[in-house]
Amino acid sequence: MASALPPVQGAVPLAPRESEPRFAYWRAELRERRDALREAFFAAPDTPLLLREHARLVDRVIRGIWAECAMPEGLAAIAVGGYGRGQLFPHSDVDVLILLPAAGAPPAAAIERFFAALWDIGIELSHAVRTIDECESEMVADVTIRTSLLENRFLAGARGLFRQFRRRFAERMDVRLFYDAKALEQQQRHLKYQDAIYNLEPNVKESPGGLRDLATVLWIARAAGFGRTWRELARNGLMTIGEARAVSRQERFIGAMRVRLHYLLGRREDRLVFDAQGALARQLGLSDTKAKRASEQLMQRYYRAAKLVRQVNTILLQNMHGSLYPAATQPVPIDSEFQQVDELLDMRDEGLFLRRPAAMLDARRVARPVALEDLEELRPVDLAEVVVAGRVVEPQLRVRQRQPENL
Repeated sequence: MASALPPVQGAVPLAPRESEPRFAYWRAELRERRDALREAFFAAPDTPLLLREHARLVDRVIRGIWAECAMPEGLAAIAVGGYGRGQLFPHSDVDVLILLPAAGAPPAAAIERFFAALWDIGIELSHAVRTIDECESEMVADVTIRTSLLENRFLAGARGLFRQFRRRFAERMDVRLFYDAKALEQQQRHLKYQDAIYNLEPNVKESPGGLRDLATVLWIARAAGFGRTWRELARNGLMTIGEARAVSRQERFIGAMRVRLHYLLGRREDRLVFDAQGALARQLGLSDTKAKRASEQLMQRYYRAAKLVRQVNTILLQNMHGSLYPAATQPVPIDSEFQQVDELLDMRDEGLFLRRPAAMLDARRVARPVALEDLEELRPVDLAEVVVAGRVVEPQLRVRQRQPENL
């Protein structure tokens, strides 16, 4: 991560003097309030509330330390990344960017002391120090930095400099390039996890069907102006209200798993490791039965949530792709039920899968004889109908499997 102040990156050499009572005050305040947030979560679990309140607590502490350090005028402290979104998991890094004015020598000693104070009181930082020009060059070169800067909030300092930063960022954002980069990044991330939801120790943040899949959709939607929440995406026609509610439920469930993992293990651990699965299951009130251990029940719940997240991610990415890259060709009929739209298979009559579920199997059979190698995915509207039809058909199949003649 480039910086105008190389010594600031990495280990911080300076430390605040313990004789300064206000640093001790902020250390105690952070610890006590974090303990209170933990107790409140386990008393009445509410993941979105916890994440918001934790971010607000850290906001207040950072502003307090900024004032205690008497930071020079002309600088701005900005929350970026997940912290910039206003959500902070218990042991996540706190992403902070210090914006420098274009002219003049940077106040290295003051910035180092500010960062050292934050580390000392218990805030685990992921920090950078840049001018606006440096932010621009970095975001153009690195999609990860571009994504981090997309979600930004003012914390302290020169508000005018922050407004300049936001204007420059908006001017330099190429939505199509951003979409392509994030879609490629997701493909590479999925391959790292064997492109599989059903890993034995899934990473609830990074694995396919994890929280990162939802964040990817919202990042692109935000950059393109489609909305910042699931409800806004539904209002803009990218998903239905029912889908928005369903994905919100699963986001809360997976988010709660991540919160509980952090608290249980006392560190930033996003994998549902074997050693934690039993304890997490007991926290959720699950118990062993003759058929399944509590940990197996927990993992089945997680896999169902991850499956829905993966489906919604695919549908929404295709919907946004269709909006950003409108179809350039007319539909090409394949048979009486299917047609080709660009490189995607499409139903000629909406409702086909609900009326005749076997058509979901026919879709793959139809694509092969046409020799369309790229015709591997359904259009978003058809994918959504597959999800709905699957929910209708699956209970019917379970009933048939339980009938005596099928045992």
